[in-house]
Amino acid sequence: MKRISTVICIILSLGILGCVTTGGKTASDKRQSVLTMKNEVLSDLYKLKPDVKSQLSSAPGYAVFSNVNINIIFASFGGGYGVVKNNKTGKHTFMKMGEVGIGLGLGAKDFRAVFVFHSANTMKRFIEHGWAFGAQADAAAKASDKGMAAAGEATIDNITIYQLTETGLALQATVKGTKYWKDDALN
Repeated sequence: MKRISTVICIILSLGILGCVTTGGKTASDKRQSVLTMKNEVLSDLYKLKPDVKSQLSSAPGYAVFSNVNINIIFASFGGGYGVVKNNKTGKHTFMKMGEVGIGLGLGAKDFRAVFVFHSANTMKRFIEHGWAFGAQADAAAKASDKGMAAAGEATIDNITIYQLTETGLALQATVKGTKYWKDDALN
């Protein structure tokens, strides 16, 4: 039974990570898809929290990520993609992300995250090293514009993080490790 559970978890995580991809066939199309996602997420965030617009413009930089997460009893898997924008230079750094966690949970969630970097060194460290580790507890029941989701805001290590749930049905309390890294194919 334990082997069957492990195989199911691996298959589901690979399936999810395979679905989490940018649109388009060429690198240029994929970059444009990520930038379109970034603009849509920021537009949604500004509607919910208009003051974030000035916070982003005065920060050294920010990142926007799209993430899909699955929780199966004691395991959590996720993956996604995004972009970091350096406000001083205007440069975009395209990135990927993956996460794995343990804890109690069940469900799937499609969410977006916006990271506001309050120092240039913090942004550089995020791009160069990209690890994040944290605990998460939330509930989401949302499909398109119907339903409810707990959106979060936290400030950690000179980074303010905003999370918006797109769709999903999930109840989770997990400890996760998340890795962010440069997307060599798009940079």
